[in-house]
Amino acid sequence: MRICLLTPDPTHPLLAETTALLTPRHEVEWLDPGTYEGLPEPAGLADVYLLKTRTPRALELARHLETHGAPVINSASATELCQDRTAMAEVALRAGLPFVTTRTEPSLAGFAAAGGPGDPVVVKSRHSRRGDLVALVDGPERLAELAGQWPGEPVVVQPFTPNDGWDHKLWVVADEIFAALRRSELAPPVPGPRTRSFPPADLPPGWLEVVRRVGEVFALDVYGVDLLDAGGQPVIVDINAFPGIRGQQGAPHALAALALRTATGSRGPRVPAVSP
Repeated sequence: MRICLLTPDPTHPLLAETTALLTPRHEVEWLDPGTYEGLPEPAGLADVYLLKTRTPRALELARHLETHGAPVINSASATELCQDRTAMAEVALRAGLPFVTTRTEPSLAGFAAAGGPGDPVVVKSRHSRRGDLVALVDGPERLAELAGQWPGEPVVVQPFTPNDGWDHKLWVVADEIFAALRRSELAPPVPGPRTRSFPPADLPPGWLEVVRRVGEVFALDVYGVDLLDAGGQPVIVDINAFPGIRGQQGAPHALAALALRTATGSRGPRVPAVSP
């Protein structure tokens, strides 16, 4: 089988370890959408593509591949949906997922000029990307500071969910789930490791079903879900297509197996359970 990585960085630990598992029997190549010119010829397509980048050029390339019958993990449409936090929240809430209440503001400066929130909120860039804005706003001074730094940034505003400062990070590769607690970037740092893995079976009843449902709703095969514990109930605060999944034993094996099942046609592309 020919497996192609769509990424600017094939040395990423997850991809490098997956490549090492596949190369004894299969051909693994990589293509950087940022430097690749043109579009691949239909006659020379790989058996499956792993989309580990979210740039507009990468999505254009993935759509071209899909149009010509090549399976892409995750699809361009599913990947793009997870970049727009407004659309993400709308789809999740329409599907009945416990997603945090989310409203959209055209600009952070406009939100500040309108008076801002009365209670603590989390402000995030509407469009998810590397180096985007994610910040706790606990008063007018902090809002004014952020508005000065990001005046024209379209944002989503979510109520702050009181918690212990640890995010529940759940990563899914096909049918395998990996879990960790990670110290929130919105919480004060504490001594010791910032990330602590734990068995997914230790989660409260019903949490794993919520995580699996996210994959069904968003048509994702490789994804991450950020959850907060709100009095024993899960609250989804973010969903990511094809996250890094660093340091999770078994994740490269699961990704290699998924790539081969998809390449052979034994696992077909997912279809969203709810339309955007």
